[in-house]
Amino acid sequence: MILVTGATGFLGSELAMQLVNAGNTIRCIKRSSSVIPQMLIPYHDKIEWVDADMLDIFALEDALEGVTQVYHCAAWVSLMQKDKQPMIRTNVTGTANVVNLCNEHGIRLLHVSSIAAIGRALPGKLINENTHLDETNEDDGYAISKLHSEMEVWRGIAEGLDAVIVNPSLIIGPNSGTAGTGQLFVTVRRGLKFYTQGTGGFVDVQDVAKCMITLMNSEISSERYIISAENISYKNITAQIADCFGLEQPSLLAKPWIMGLIWRSATVLATITGRDSMMDKVSAQTASLTNNYDNSKIKAAIGIEFKPISETVKEVCMALKK
Repeated sequence: MILVTGATGFLGSELAMQLVNAGNTIRCIKRSSSVIPQMLIPYHDKIEWVDADMLDIFALEDALEGVTQVYHCAAWVSLMQKDKQPMIRTNVTGTANVVNLCNEHGIRLLHVSSIAAIGRALPGKLINENTHLDETNEDDGYAISKLHSEMEVWRGIAEGLDAVIVNPSLIIGPNSGTAGTGQLFVTVRRGLKFYTQGTGGFVDVQDVAKCMITLMNSEISSERYIISAENISYKNITAQIADCFGLEQPSLLAKPWIMGLIWRSATVLATITGRDSMMDKVSAQTASLTNNYDNSKIKAAIGIEFKPISETVKEVCMALKK
């Protein structure tokens, strides 16, 4: 039996669909308040849904009965400063519970980390799996939570756990909707005029799931892999999105100091209205950074040929037009 945590999320639901399409019957953990994604409804006879809290180790142990493989995709994602410490505690404790139970029962684990848990390279250099995050200079609560969660997996590996780790870059795909990376497409569609000078890694959600399944079914263990298709400037990606929607490309450069004004204004507005801020300090700063990722390790390991991001951009835009 295969267990997937976080199967109601963007990546987890794609992974679950690929697993059942490959002929597997799987078990998926979800919170009692979570809604099963529409794309997984047709597979009700192939997926056993179990309500369990990642912090409830007894419920997790029950869910792991008869399981030989675990894909751990579940994580709390928030950019809000008020969520920073609870998010770190929740993500790290949940991962520690999964690690301990997998180790105890001899279950193979594939843990989904993030490029957020990988540090920044020197100017002109690519970021690879050996780049380490300097936590002392990190304001991003999500990055810290993913780093500490990954450290729990490495701790488990040192204790004998059979595990492999993936660090995906920015994941895009037609089922993202208007949340997460889908928000970028929505913002451009609404007439975004500005672009930032930064660069980031992008990857299709289908490719991430394919890499995960291939790694899980390999003999590879005790390794981490960056999963990223292309390094693209934010000017380029927003231009591609605008073209797909038949809109004018963003043409005004938002320099770092402008981004600083934007996130501060957004914070003040959120305080007044009581709503979540549309942009935080970390997001504003990251938008102006050049982060280029080296995907040679995963290519060499499993021979993956990544889907061009331009194709995925078109698919996302088409989905949002419907």
